[in-house]
Amino acid sequence: MTHLDADGRPAMVDVSAKAVTARAATAECRVKFPAAVAAQLRKNGLKSAKGGVVDTAIVAGTLAVKRTHELIPFCHPLPIDGIRFVVDWRGERELEIVCTVTVTHRTGVEMEALTGATVAALTVYDMCKALSHAIVLGPAKLRGKRGGKRDFGDIAGKA
Repeated sequence: MTHLDADGRPAMVDVSAKAVTARAATAECRVKFPAAVAAQLRKNGLKSAKGGVVDTAIVAGTLAVKRTHELIPFCHPLPIDGIRFVVDWRGERELEIVCTVTVTHRTGVEMEALTGATVAALTVYDMCKALSHAIVLGPAKLRGKRGGKRDFGDIAGKA
């Protein structure tokens, strides 16, 4: 386990010996609405009584990416190079939120992308909960990452 020291105590990984490289990660989170709520949101251009759902979710997700190290104990604070959100309907009732984060650093941005996507989804829930509490979040998952020791999956465009 990389977050344990020789005595088995929690410890942040020392990345000082790693090479600085371009890194990127893409994560997604889905928001599933009851049929009537999805229809109402489509009719209202994804606006609720609280305002523009997608724009607010993107702002919240962006803030979350930049503060991931304050939320997840062993994440390094990173000088984020770019953040990109794509939010679109998948089928009649499901909104897909995709967050891609880029950085040039010694460690990757998987946690930042996952945090951005999930906080954006939580914000959609908050913006729409007056319409229904039957809104379901998830799954949240890493779609892909580039840079570091190994690449995985697909990166959705450039941030």
